[in-house]
Parts: sequence; structure tokens; C-alpha cells
Amino acid sequence: MKAVWIVDDDKSIRWVLEKTLSREKIPLRSFSSASEALSELDAGAEPPQVLVSDIRMPGQSGLELLQLFKERFPALPVIIMTAYSDLESAVSAFQGGAFEYLPKPFDVDQALELIRRAIGESMHQTGAPNEVGLVPEILGQAPAMQEVFRAIGRLSQSSATVLITGESGSGKELVARAVHRHSPRAEQPFIAINTAAIPRDLLESELFGHERGAFTGAAAQRQGRFEQAEGGTLFLDEIGDMPSELQTRLLRVLSDGHYYRVGGHSPLKTKVRIIAATHQDLEERVRQGLFREDLFHRLNVIRVRLPCLRERREDIPILARHFLQKSANELGVEGKRFSEASLKHLCALDFSGNVRQLENLCHWLTVMAPGQLVELADLPPELREATPALAASDWQSALATEVERMLVSDAGQVHEKLTQAFERVLINRALAHTGGRRIEAAQTLGIGRNTITRKIQELGLDAGSASGGEDREACVPR
Repeated sequence: MKAVWIVDDDKSIRWVLEKTLSREKIPLRSFSSASEALSELDAGAEPPQVLVSDIRMPGQSGLELLQLFKERFPALPVIIMTAYSDLESAVSAFQGGAFEYLPKPFDVDQALELIRRAIGESMHQTGAPNEVGLVPEILGQAPAMQEVFRAIGRLSQSSATVLITGESGSGKELVARAVHRHSPRAEQPFIAINTAAIPRDLLESELFGHERGAFTGAAAQRQGRFEQAEGGTLFLDEIGDMPSELQTRLLRVLSDGHYYRVGGHSPLKTKVRIIAATHQDLEERVRQGLFREDLFHRLNVIRVRLPCLRERREDIPILARHFLQKSANELGVEGKRFSEASLKHLCALDFSGNVRQLENLCHWLTVMAPGQLVELADLPPELREATPALAASDWQSALATEVERMLVSDAGQVHEKLTQAFERVLINRALAHTGGRRIEAAQTLGIGRNTITRKIQELGLDAGSASGGEDREACVPR
């Protein structure tokens, strides 16, 4: 079996992958730069089974390396790693033919599974990458957003119908525009229509146009959105609210590509890509008889689920800073910044209005906050007084994120450091709950008295509440 080649200027990344592959007895070679890997290849080395490469590296770029490998070995699977986890890098990687896109920090098991899949795929055709744009089109580093970026990247060479689902305010139209902009239809029109915002009596004319005299007030022929979007993309927002009679007409267009203007007698042929979006559960609406099942299946060719903001809390800081700067630019004022306390508070909120609510908040703060540093007291009362309530699973998500970070920065010490931190929090909170009484704290935690005493000493918790507990324990009946 040929070796897996790892190319990254980050020594810690190479170390983690080297240890992981060695443990699995997968042959490997690692290089600190693109030029070093190319020199080895030019010297007659056997080409790799899989290439795992970073995009941005000093000297010769990862892009140049990948292009050269693609020219020489078109069937070589290439896995793209990048710390710049944004839409542009994901789309560029897939457009270049990459096998997969791996944002940093990554889960080691996930990376191993990906490399194993690439090895199995090495007999077939795959990949290469591209560089990331300076201004990301959609911001997001959370794992859930990486899945969205991957979907957009894979759709970049397709004209398939897409259904985008997600809560209101989560950015469904942004995703639709990104799918269009990175598609073969990018030079053609992108036309958006909110089917819930137009009265049902006018919606048919809006979509399909009308002939002169088709109804009262129709003084001239009018093009509909299908004609305006010809050759491009028609985005149907809030498709779940479309009236049933129009669902039938839309189904016919999707079935054979023909439609009639209102009052018209000559069929028109359309070559429009449909992207639909909804915040509703279409399967449930189908069960309730409110949405045609056959139309649902026509629209549900490729589904992209956009996560709500509470599912990607780690993105709140970068989104908040971006929106503050965006509002400052729009208003022509100096940009403000969040204090650590205010940003921490925002990260714990649910944001029922999702990204749109966060953007509106940042615009409000740009106008209303008195100083350049946005403190907790500067937030609107309804947010300032809201009790942060993380769901039970959120601490696990936060822990997973921290583990991924430490696998790179603290390799070899992850278990020890996290275990100590975990036990420190457990014992401190239990002692606070029992007023410093160690025996009660041990009973509450479900551990022995000797165990809690030993842990207090090992973790250096003898000071403060822990030390006072011994005196009070003397009063506890044995």
C-alpha cells in the first residue's frame, strides 16, 4: 500500500495525523511545505495513495501543489484542510475536485475515517482545491455550518432543484443566493419571491405573468417571475404557504417545463432552476392535506437544512463582530466592539429570531450604545434581563469543541487536563451546595469521603470553601 502524504506547515497538525495513522498502521509521509513535497516527487518518489493538504502555507501555496498533483495524478484523492472555515474555501475545494473538505480544528476520528474512505476511493477519480475569498459570503465555523458549506460546494456543478429548510431568520435566502452564485447559472438572473407576502389573487400573475385584458386592471402584457428568471434561478421563499391551486400549477411547470400566462393560450417553455425554502415542516403539512405530496417530492430533490443560531453558538462572536462593523460602515461611524461579558451573555441566549435578530441587535447597538465598548448594561432590557439557559446538550457541544481544539494545541495531555477541569468543577459546586461540608458533598456526588479528600488535595482545592469544610465536618454526626 502506498503512503498517505500530509502537507501542512503546522507541526502540531502533522504530529496528530502522524500519530493517528501510525497507530492504525497506515504508511505515511509528512512535509512542512508544498515545495518539500514536490521536490520529493521530482526526485522519483512513489506518488501518494491520498494527499492531505492545507491550503494556505508559506512559500509555494497549497493551491499550486494541488494543481500540480491534479495534473499528474487526476485520480488521486485529495483532502483539503483549512483553518479558514468559510463558504468560499469549501466551494473552491469542491469546484477544484476535492474528495472532501476538512475544517480545522477537526476531530481525529473523523479525519481518520475520511482518510480511510479516500484510500478506498483511490482507484477512482477525485480532487483539488482553491483559495478562500477575502470576504466570506456566509460566516460560520460551527460543524453544522460546515455541512451547509459542503452542500453548496457539491451543488456548484449541478442544476438540481433544492429545498432549503430552517427557522425564520436563519439565512435561507443567503444560502439560495450562494447556491446560484456558485452554479453554472451564475451569470443569469436570480429572482426571489416570497410566496407568503403576496395576496393569493396576485400571486399567479406574479409567478406566470398575464396577457393584456386577462383581468380588470391588466392594461398591458406583463412578464412573470418565471420569464424574468429565464436561464437562471427562481427562489420561492416560504413555499409552505403557497395556496393549493397554485401548487397544482407549479407542479405542472416542474413536471414538463411548460406554463401559460394568466389569460394566455400559448404555452411558454421555461429553463429555470427552482430553489424553494420554508420554515415549516412540509412532511407534516402533507399529512395534514395542506401541501401536495407530489409537489413536495418534486421540490425535495436536494435538501439543505440550515441550522438555527442556538445550534451554532460558537458562531455568535464572529457574526456579532461582523454585524457591528457592517452597521458602522452603513452609518458612516466608528465601529464598536463587545466586552467579554456582553459577548459571553449573547452566546448563551437562544435568539428565537436567529441571525436576523442578531443583526438587528448589532444595528441597534451601533445607534444606541453610548460608548465604543458595548457592555452588558448596553444591551436592550429584554436581552439583558433574559436568563441564559443552555440546553442540556449544549455543554456537550461546547465540550466537543474544546476537545477538538485541545487535540491540536495540547496533544498528549487532553484527557488529563479535561478530567482535572471536570473534577474541579464537580467538587467546587458540590462544596458550594453543601456549605463546604465534605461528607455531604461526597454523598451528593456519589463518591466516598476518602475520594473527595484526596481529590481536593490533588486538585489544589484546599484553600477557600474546601478548607473550611473540615472544621464544619467535625459537627456532623458520624
